Order: sequence, then structure tokens, then C-alpha cells
Amino acid sequence: MRNSKVNMTESGKRLRELRGIRTRSGVSKVLNIPYSTLQSYEDGEREPSEETKQILADYYGVSKGDIFVPIVTTNIV
Repeated sequence: MRNSKVNMTESGKRLRELRGIRTRSGVSKVLNIPYSTLQSYEDGEREPSEETKQILADYYGVSKGDIFVPIVTTNIV
């Protein structure tokens, strides 16, 4: 999934699910990510860098592919 566009609406939803009962401020502090940045990821407004994707995946104990869903395009002829 290197340098590919991801569906941030679905990825944001997955990030919120993984966070569960943890607070957004708590997760942002542990990961040293600004609260507003984490919020923008979870709201699907912004795509994290590859490094940040890995940090989030490691924190939640899943693969990057489990969180960041690629945009699927189809060619209809």
C-alpha cells in the first residue's frame, strides 16, 4: 500500500473503532501526535504519513492494511 491513496472515511471509522474507550487526548499524548491531527485522521479529513500510519498500526496491534483501506477504482467500459 505504499504511497497509494486511501479511503479516509473508512480508515477514520476504523481508527475510532480501534481507539474504543480510550480518549482521543490520551492516545494523542501516548503517540506524541497533536490532538487535532488525530481528530482529523479519525474524521477522515487528513491522511497520515506512512510513518504515522505505522505508528498507529503498531499502537493498536494491527497491520497498516487493517486500518488504511485503499481507494478502489473500477473501469467500466
